[in-house]
Amino acid sequence: MNTTASHTPESEGAPDGADTRPARLIQSEATTEIPVHLLFRDDPESVAVPLAPAVVGRRLGTGEQPRVRRPGPPPARRAPVVDPDLAEQPARVLPGAAGVIAGLCGLGGCAAVSWWAGLLSPAAVYTLELPAGAGAGLGPAQLAAYAGAGALGLLGFGGLARGRTGRAWVLDLFGRYRGTVRRTGLMWINPLVLRRRVDVRLRHWHSEPMAAVDANGVALRVTVLVTWRVKDSARAVLGVEDHPAYLRDCVASALARMLPQVPVEPFVIREVPSLGNAEAVGDLLTRKVVADVAPAGLEVFAVQPTRIEYGPEAAARIQHRSLAALDARHRDAVLGSVADAVEDMVALLTVRGLIDVGDPERKALVKDLTVALCARHTADGA
Repeated sequence: MNTTASHTPESEGAPDGADTRPARLIQSEATTEIPVHLLFRDDPESVAVPLAPAVVGRRLGTGEQPRVRRPGPPPARRAPVVDPDLAEQPARVLPGAAGVIAGLCGLGGCAAVSWWAGLLSPAAVYTLELPAGAGAGLGPAQLAAYAGAGALGLLGFGGLARGRTGRAWVLDLFGRYRGTVRRTGLMWINPLVLRRRVDVRLRHWHSEPMAAVDANGVALRVTVLVTWRVKDSARAVLGVEDHPAYLRDCVASALARMLPQVPVEPFVIREVPSLGNAEAVGDLLTRKVVADVAPAGLEVFAVQPTRIEYGPEAAARIQHRSLAALDARHRDAVLGSVADAVEDMVALLTVRGLIDVGDPERKALVKDLTVALCARHTADGA
């Protein structure tokens, strides 16, 4: 708000004791909003979260206060969205006998039309003991009868299928899912539908060494054994492009996300198993993979690591450190046994009265015995 102060004639002629405060005259009606962070400087919230210039806007003549748009939390990792309409359901099929009967009827109809048209040879008529035909020839009626009988035979024999144990057919009619066939034996399926065979048996996949890192960032090579099967054939065949490849990618992703959270040495964090506990690591991997592959209609029973080893670039360094740790433990064990042996020997000689020496002589005797026993252990180890 722009204001100015000026002295009026009345104020110039006023007595000394009168009120001489200047009058405020408004020269312009234009107003400007003051940002909130300038009005309330002591507000800890406004100080902690400063307003960006793009957030504080001008709203002339409305009196609306500027709004603070606080950044929301980062988007979390979301699971794939499952199509609720895509779920396995049994398809409508007929027994195989129906297809066989329909096919035989079609063949019989074609033979009857041929006899009607007089196209059968006299030998065939005599063999089949048929009456002499009228010999009407191929007319529109005979052609229509041929087409109907042929179509019936094709539909009957063309829809015959044999179901096998552990196999299923996913039926697709003009791009629309029409059901899954898990029956065995001879059956009749509409020959117009597209059949996609899928293996629903219990399967296992033994992976190649996959790259990963441990909690310290050291490269690992992990081999896993995955036991799984197709639970929902519709989602496995129509929901993803290649469900075995999808399973392999989910296992690799679970390894990359889980292994960096697992300590290498045991008992570092009691609540979290170490890489040496293959059973616990397998349980963690299984839970992660089960959640990832569920939208694809797959059922995972176990993801068990069969081999965890360091990468070639870190194997030599890890082996050197392990050998150094073994050597240090061996030295500690040898020194402990030598100290115990020297202590027992000095105590035995003193008790039997074979030696009676003071502290300097005792120290010298302990030193000589220690050197002798250490040399003996070294010679035995060599």
